[in-house]
Amino acid sequence: MATTLITPVEDRKRLARRLAGSGRGFAEQYGFRVTNNPASLFQVLYLAVLLARRGDFRRALDGARALRDEGWDSAARLARSLHQDRVRVLRDAGQRGDVDALADVLGDLARTVVERYRGDLRRLRALAHHDPARERKLLAELPGVDDQVVDLFLREAQALWREVAPVADRRALAAARRLGLGRSADDLAGLAGSGESERLAWLVGALARVDLEHRYAELTG
Repeated sequence: MATTLITPVEDRKRLARRLAGSGRGFAEQYGFRVTNNPASLFQVLYLAVLLARRGDFRRALDGARALRDEGWDSAARLARSLHQDRVRVLRDAGQRGDVDALADVLGDLARTVVERYRGDLRRLRALAHHDPARERKLLAELPGVDDQVVDLFLREAQALWREVAPVADRRALAAARRLGLGRSADDLAGLAGSGESERLAWLVGALARVDLEHRYAELTG
């Protein structure tokens, strides 16, 4: 039941300000800091890999927290982990499906980031010369990273890597359409304000949470 509920421009802007008002994006709302350092960026990347899998998004969050809490908070540390230990941690965190394959992918991802970029995704950005299309291409060449994972990662990273904005994942766009805020990342960027990539990241992250948590009633009631 996807009805448009907010139509006047000022009402849309007011709702956008309310959604972005916490000053936190999706990842930060759930305890993952988004800062321009190697460990933080890599955690956001493996969170994106887990979120892209089918199933309850809370399990993805639990899995990412479990990896971090095990001490695998950087590409270098995760790359040194044993396959069977990754399987154990992921299963204990509630991951379902082919956990062995997921553990393999995460290990390959970490090792590749270490081998290509010395564990630092900022080197990927530098290699791409801050060109968004090139950044997307290099990210998609990493193990376990497809277009959906790229969108989920850049949804958060656009607060820091301003050149990639505007980015909105499918969940955020679904919420935006249902709330009458727009149908594209450009529409949402217009509401966030010109050049406000950080505020856009907060808005898009909040919209994704609304859709995942089914919180439409509290915004439109």
